Amino acid sequence: MTRKHIVARGRVQGVGFRYICQSIASKYNVTGWIENKFDGSVEMEVQGLEHRVDLFIEEVKKGNRFVRVDSLAIHDIPSVNAIDERGFRVRY
Repeated sequence: MTRKHIVARGRVQGVGFRYICQSIASKYNVTGWIENKFDGSVEMEVQGLEHRVDLFIEEVKKGNRFVRVDSLAIHDIPSVNAIDERGFRVRY
């Protein structure tokens, strides 16, 4: 089990990026959260089996015709108890 703290920069606010990430997280069965920051970046934490988290990150990097991810700052952080966190949620 691995957990990553990620900050995404680019055209990542106002284009559905958080909900796209939520869909990708569901696809790879990873948990965590995501939220917009005041500086225009998007912050998230993602937890799951290492290969699934890696797949999540690779797909997020691709963006789509609305989303452009210029950079992802990724750091390993301690895992949380899986019982305490279910799913991948959008924070407000």
